[in-house]
Amino acid sequence: MSELIQKIRADIIEAIKQDKLVLPTLPEVALKIKEVAEDPEAAIADLASIISSDAAMTARIIRVCNSPLFRGSREITSLAMAVSRLGMEYAANLAVGLAMEQMFQATTDMIDKRMRQIWETSTEVAGMANVLAQRYTRLKPDQATLAGLTHYIGALPVLAYIEEHDIAINNVILDNLIDTLHPAIGVRILRTWEFPEDIQIVPKAHLDFKRERGEPDYADLVMVAKLQRVAGTDHRWTRLDWNQIPAFKRLGIDPYPEEEEAEDLTAEMEAAMALLNS
Repeated sequence: MSELIQKIRADIIEAIKQDKLVLPTLPEVALKIKEVAEDPEAAIADLASIISSDAAMTARIIRVCNSPLFRGSREITSLAMAVSRLGMEYAANLAVGLAMEQMFQATTDMIDKRMRQIWETSTEVAGMANVLAQRYTRLKPDQATLAGLTHYIGALPVLAYIEEHDIAINNVILDNLIDTLHPAIGVRILRTWEFPEDIQIVPKAHLDFKRERGEPDYADLVMVAKLQRVAGTDHRWTRLDWNQIPAFKRLGIDPYPEEEEAEDLTAEMEAAMALLNS
C-alpha cells in the first residue's frame, strides 16, 4: 500500500509541476455571479436576477439576511431586498461560496461521503471565520466566509484522482494524502479562478502556525477558526501551545478565554455555521 500511496503522491505532484492537473471549475452560476460582481456598471437587480435562477440559493441568502448576524430592523422577504441589505460584494461572495457545494459530490459512496464531510467542515470554518472577522477585525466578513469555504478546495482533485483510478484506500492513508497535497493544489485552484490574492494564499498559509506578518488577514481567521473548531477534542492541534501561535495575537483573541466569553462566542459561531450548512 505504501508504494501505491507514493505513486499517487508522485503522480499528482508531477501533474502540478507540469500544469496538467485537472482542476475543478466553478459552477456556471458562480461564474455568472462573479462576472456581474466585477462589472462596475452592474446593478443589484442584475445580481439578483442571476441568483434567483437557483431557488435553494435564493432561500438561503434571504435566510442569512434575516439572521442575527445582520440584525435588521425589518424582515427581508425578497431576494432584491436581501442583496440590497447585504450589498453587492457581500451577496456575490456568499452566493459564489454557496454555489460551490455542488462541486463536493462524487459517484462512489466512499468519495462522496468524504467530499460531503469536507464541505461540512468548510461551512463550519466559514461561519466561524465570519464571526471572528466581525468581532475582532476590520476584515470583510464576506471575504472571511469565502476564505473558509475555499480553504480545503485542494482536496477535490486528490479525491477525484482516487475515484477515477478506482483505488482502494483506507481513511487514515487518505487523510495523510490529502493533508500533504491539498494546500498547494488549493492555492493553484484559487489562482486559476482569479480569486483575490489574500484568499488565494489561505489554503497553504492557514496551516503555518508560526507565520509572522504585520496585520491580520483571512488566513489568520481561518487558522484560528480551525483551531477553535477542534478545541476540547483529542486532535493533534490541541497539543500545541496556542499562546505561541502569532495569529491569535494579531487578531486580539485570547486562545484560552474565560468560560463565559467562550460560550458567548461559541453561540454566535454555531448560529453562523447553521446558516451556511442548512
